[in-house]
Amino acid sequence: MRRLVLAALSLLLVSAAAATEWKYEGGSVPIAWFDTEAAQFQFACRGGQLAMGFWVRKPGETVAKAAAMSIAITPDPGAGGGTSFAQDMPLIHLDGTSVIVRGPVARQWAKVAQGARTDMRVSYVRQGGGGLETFESTVFGAKGSSAAIAQVLAKCG
Repeated sequence: MRRLVLAALSLLLVSAAAATEWKYEGGSVPIAWFDTEAAQFQFACRGGQLAMGFWVRKPGETVAKAAAMSIAITPDPGAGGGTSFAQDMPLIHLDGTSVIVRGPVARQWAKVAQGARTDMRVSYVRQGGGGLETFESTVFGAKGSSAAIAQVLAKCG
């Protein structure tokens, strides 16, 4: 009985560790993704073109009512990583709020995400009266991001 309990606890620890790692799915739409349950960050090869998506399931009122916002990614924010921005992207409001970025910006962000050592912060941002305002800031782990994103990039050429 004791071994059974230890085996069950070991499986729980492995499951928890696996939940904190980037996932890769092949198929007709290869995708690398990380899900925190509140938000998801992903890179996918759609129609042969790289697309990056950031989706927040239950956004606050400001984001939920916005037609467009900028988004920001900061690799390893605790280590003072530099922030990259995608300016004035249209938001999609369907079962939450999401933004999809394609082309050169998606490629740049894929490289940023691959280079993160511990984690990356992705946020909706806008210029406000007092400077830059941040909304729905989400931290995603970086573990496995380099390999998972590389598999998507290999399909997108």
